[in-house]
Amino acid sequence: MKSLNDTVPKTSVHSQRGQCAKRLSILEAAAEVFCRQGFAGASIDEIAAEACVSRQTVYNHYREKENLFTAVVEDVMDRANAMLFSILSTFPENSDNLEDDLTAFAVRLSRNCICNQDGKFLRRLVHSEGERYPHLFESWRQHGPGKIGTALAALFARLAHKGLLQIDDFDVAARQFLALVNADLQMSTLFGATPTEEELESAARNAVQTFLRAYSGAAVDRKVHPAATKAVSA
Repeated sequence: MKSLNDTVPKTSVHSQRGQCAKRLSILEAAAEVFCRQGFAGASIDEIAAEACVSRQTVYNHYREKENLFTAVVEDVMDRANAMLFSILSTFPENSDNLEDDLTAFAVRLSRNCICNQDGKFLRRLVHSEGERYPHLFESWRQHGPGKIGTALAALFARLAHKGLLQIDDFDVAARQFLALVNADLQMSTLFGATPTEEELESAARNAVQTFLRAYSGAAVDRKVHPAATKAVSA
């Protein structure tokens, strides 16, 4: 029985590999140039030079700069989403110490999805170009922030079902958790800095403690039964 490699001409296989290599080289070069120059400042000539291909090769693959920019965002977002769902798979669905387990999860989320190279790249582009070219980030809005919020809301719903959390609106809780995790890291990551492990741990611990004060069963009991709390403290 012939293998696939036996039925496809070697010249065709080599040609396909060459095209894939060129496409990858163009995407990587374009990401660097867009990050440095922004969308308006980036030129196809500069991208072609950085990718070591001709200007016409770039146009053959992407036709125009807007298509190339969109392809760059989608390529980075695909990698970011793959890493994100890998981290979400480590979410603590059963826990004897929810604070410690959620803190460890938040550290992983920050280190691998927020403070990594792809996360920094996407934030920098959104901050610099999002207002001027909102249509270029439509795919990012639909498949980036929306995905993580929905997935995290479902995970919190499982914890609530087990009685570990008291949450009325899981989508709101997911957004608040992400905002809290970002709170202490926002300024440093905005300027491209990479937080230390100690800073990641401190930011995660602060976020989780605040989150649990709002959504743990004990917090809800104190809110609903203030008189009982007073009696206990007295």
